[in-house]
Amino acid sequence: MISYGRQDITEADIEAVVRALRSDFLTQGPAVPAFEQAVASEVHVKYAIAVNSATSALHIACMALEMGVGDLLWTVPNTFVASANCARYCGADVDFVDIDPATWNMDVKKLEEKLVVARQHGRLPKVVVPVHFAGQPTDQEKIWDLSVEYGFKVLEDASHAIGARHNGEPVGSCRWSHITIFSFHPVKIITTCEGGMLLTNDDKLAESLAMLRSHGITRDPQKFLFAEKAPDAWYYEQQMLGFNYRITDIQATLGISQLHRLYDYVDQRNLIAEKYNNELSALPLQLPTIQPGNRSAFHLYVIRLLDSDASMHRIVFHKLREMGIGVNLHYIPVHLHPYYRELGFSKGQFPISEAYAQSAISIPMYPTLTEADRNKVVNSIKVILGK
Repeated sequence: MISYGRQDITEADIEAVVRALRSDFLTQGPAVPAFEQAVASEVHVKYAIAVNSATSALHIACMALEMGVGDLLWTVPNTFVASANCARYCGADVDFVDIDPATWNMDVKKLEEKLVVARQHGRLPKVVVPVHFAGQPTDQEKIWDLSVEYGFKVLEDASHAIGARHNGEPVGSCRWSHITIFSFHPVKIITTCEGGMLLTNDDKLAESLAMLRSHGITRDPQKFLFAEKAPDAWYYEQQMLGFNYRITDIQATLGISQLHRLYDYVDQRNLIAEKYNNELSALPLQLPTIQPGNRSAFHLYVIRLLDSDASMHRIVFHKLREMGIGVNLHYIPVHLHPYYRELGFSKGQFPISEAYAQSAISIPMYPTLTEADRNKVVNSIKVILGK
């Protein structure tokens, strides 16, 4: 089976991890800040805070942005559930903005229309989470302009998009957002096995995020609240309710090693995407649309079946798997999951995302995909659609 995505672990990665295993620190050592600094330098951001998953990153990002009961977060239906769940962890409510049918990212026109109505009803979102779907950057300048006008915070879910660029700006720079998060899951652009990272240019947010990932504890004497004299070396304070969302030095070491190949990976993914575009363009498919000025990280390569119904979608999906092609669906719309239906969402509310999910198939995309395997993917699609 040719998987839809997979990690690339080299001998250099293995040697780096072995060195970490033989070092004095398996966790809470020097590799984590080194990894953070390396990523921060790569994407031109002031602060990077590494955590054990992108889900953890989204959670504490919402906490740092002071999401709570009665607050509202908006994101897209076409994403992994974590993009919405992060608000629920804080007791906040969730709503959705439908996607653009060409880019499959948040439709900024629909966002603006929804904001106008929300202002009239006195129910504006506190946080908006645009998702860089499949590695394609969102229209961040316009979203940022709307955030200034309507007073919401911008939390970029860039789980798919480290290495991508928007109008020359690296995704993760937070030029048009308050916080950005990355994922380092094995099928993402680079991996730390499991892991995530938060990025921000805001001093106070960075301080809060760093404490929230480690039990809400600080050991910085300059920040102590109750030390009446020069504190002893063992003294520390828990100042908020945090979590153990730390990443290990072993994982951070792997991340540093992988980061050296970040743009090689992105280049190879774009090369594979270009070949797919050329080889599949004559078929009744909608292929990925990359907006002018954008460079996608191509975490995913999605095809959409044109003029087909849900039954045809299932037939093509299952036949490709029968032929050894490990296709997948990204994503079942979040609002259609049972948990969100119980909150009052229903079919028909976000028609573009729903239509997308009934016609979209993620085909294999990863840097080490061989030409033979890519040809098998393409030929299998041609055989099925030819019939």
